[in-house]
Amino acid sequence: MKQYPADFRDRLLHALDAGLGRAEAARTFGVTDRTMRRWQQRRRETGTVVATLRPGRQRRIAAVAEPALREQVRQYPDATLAEHCARWGATHGVAVSTATMSRALTRLGLPLKKSR
Repeated sequence: MKQYPADFRDRLLHALDAGLGRAEAARTFGVTDRTMRRWQQRRRETGTVVATLRPGRQRRIAAVAEPALREQVRQYPDATLAEHCARWGATHGVAVSTATMSRALTRLGLPLKKSR
C-alpha cells in the first residue's frame, strides 16, 4: 500500500488545527482517526509529517554489481535469461531467478531480444 504524500498530511493536519472535527475530517479526507492521531504525534515529536522510508528487500543483483552484469551481457549478447542466471551464479555466487535477471536488465536499459 502506498503512503500518503506529505502535502496531503499537512492539509489534513492544518484542517484539524483550524477546528475541523475528527469525524468530519475522517469523512472528508478518507483517513481513520488512528492515522490522524499518529500523524499529529509524529509532527509533535519530529516537527514534520514526512513519511519514513520503508525498508525493502535488498536486490540480489546490487547496484554496485550492475557494471559486472553490463559486461556479462556485452560478452554474451545472445544468451537467454536462464543462461545469464546460470553464469551470474557461477561467477558471483548469487543464484538469481529469470524474473530477477529480467528486472535487472530492464533497469540497465539492456534489450532482451536476441539475434537469430
